[in-house]
Amino acid sequence: MDKKLGLVFAALLMAIPVAVPGQEKTPGQSAVPDQSAPSANPITASERGFYSFVSSAVVNAAQKMPEENYSFKPTPEVRTFGQLVGHVADASYSFCSQAIGEANPGKDIEKTKTSKADLVAALKEGVAYCNKAFDGMTDAKGSQLVKLFNFNLARLTVFSINTAHTDEHYGNMVTYMRLKGIVPPTSENQPAAPAK
Repeated sequence: MDKKLGLVFAALLMAIPVAVPGQEKTPGQSAVPDQSAPSANPITASERGFYSFVSSAVVNAAQKMPEENYSFKPTPEVRTFGQLVGHVADASYSFCSQAIGEANPGKDIEKTKTSKADLVAALKEGVAYCNKAFDGMTDAKGSQLVKLFNFNLARLTVFSINTAHTDEHYGNMVTYMRLKGIVPPTSENQPAAPAK
């Protein structure tokens, strides 16, 4: 599974243009960030930009799914849609606290929240916690090693794992939404196919 997750993450990195936080796209402007003014911390900026894209997709999916579908699960063995939202929120706290060396706030959201409003709020708070964790990060700090799953990993790698984990569960959310006939956020407003 680790190899598969790595391949998916690498493919996504190559396929998705990364926007730097705070950079707004205007009509007709490319989604690719302006490379003429390099960041003092380009690796951190890239990690944060990709996390911003993925976490926004998850929050938008959580908001878009109707509350009556929060208890939906395609098969009995998997999480409900609401549990997925709570799981991503919990993981955000877990990974991002480890990346910056803080104690995990341990919200236990997946097991304690059930309403759409509570889960969406908790997810947004988890994303905000990770964004705050990025605020104090630099490429130099990001190269420092921390222990995760009994491995010594760079702090920025832990942020990457969180982004990959968030994206993995966004894929689950997309499947749940499609099964309910709902277009997921990243598939909205796609350009029309060229006429033949």
